[in-house]
Amino acid sequence: MATTNDLKNGLVLNIDGGLWAVVEFQHVKPGKGGAFVRTKLKNVLTGKVVDRTFNAGVKVETANVDKREMQYLYKDGDDWVFMDTQSYEQTHVSNEVVGESAKYLLENQNAIVATHDGVPLYVELPASVELMITYTEPGLQGDRSTGGTKPATLETGAEIAVPLFIESDTKVRVDTRDGSYLGRVND
Repeated sequence: MATTNDLKNGLVLNIDGGLWAVVEFQHVKPGKGGAFVRTKLKNVLTGKVVDRTFNAGVKVETANVDKREMQYLYKDGDDWVFMDTQSYEQTHVSNEVVGESAKYLLENQNAIVATHDGVPLYVELPASVELMITYTEPGLQGDRSTGGTKPATLETGAEIAVPLFIESDTKVRVDTRDGSYLGRVND
């Protein structure tokens, strides 16, 4: 149990039998009346986002979420197989749980897998990953400093927008939160 004063981003609450992660919160102290906490909560399993307001100091039930660093090994049908880097125990994670992370996940890459009572809830990648571009249209001579972009396909199959001067077989850094190009990687 915690109070609404203890809320922070990423904290998982057990509300009405569902698991909800705090996306954002704001303590509000109006001129008159009691203080309250305005929150944006995301259902951990379905991804649905709702706004919810709590009176300040109200007790909320927190869920015990175990976050472990795991290494992605391989895809087995519709499941993604991860191995705990400490115990070497393997965990099968469904496509729905991996979600958007699949766009930037390579074999042998580490990620955080969050579980509740042994059930995988979500996969959290680092803020940026380094991936190879397998295909993009050739750039034109002189396209070095203009602000234009073109589509490029990554080795995972995801498509991102890159500057015009980037060519195929170039390793780039990609932001896993929004899929934006962050720069070339010099080996």
